Amino acid sequence: MLVYQDLLTGDELLSDSFPYKEIENGMLWEVEGKWVVQGAVNVDIGANPSAEGGEEDEGVDDQAVKVVDIVDTFRLQEQPAFDKKQFVTYMKRYIKLLTPKLETEKQELFKKHIEGATKFLLSKLKDLQFFVGESMHDDGSLVFAYYKDGATDPTFVYFAYGLKEIKC
Repeated sequence: MLVYQDLLTGDELLSDSFPYKEIENGMLWEVEGKWVVQGAVNVDIGANPSAEGGEEDEGVDDQAVKVVDIVDTFRLQEQPAFDKKQFVTYMKRYIKLLTPKLETEKQELFKKHIEGATKFLLSKLKDLQFFVGESMHDDGSLVFAYYKDGATDPTFVYFAYGLKEIKC
């Protein structure tokens, strides 16, 4: 199994259990998330609670909760949305922090294509949800989510160069 960690914070953000598609010259990865239901498993044991004087839900506390699989699996933390100025400020700082951590040949590709990736994200800015890793570190990679036209499940977008592949 492969796990992808944030190069800046070490937070686990993705694994190979979630296939990705490269977009924007390989700068971004698109990953399809799914809404899933957790908890409140209804088990029919054949008993008749009303005949036994029991209430329907007696002794059952758990509630069914709908969560997005990627957010839940990697304990992503949602952040307030950015306006254009805040997003550009974040991107400048992110590029400054990430570039020295990349190998020389990747640095050149990163510098060449990050503008296109930034423009892609800016074009969707009003539709994006923003997430950070479990540590909630300010300087880490953001993970973005949005709903494609008519989709009921979110699509997540990752900075490919901000991820480090770890074999488990």
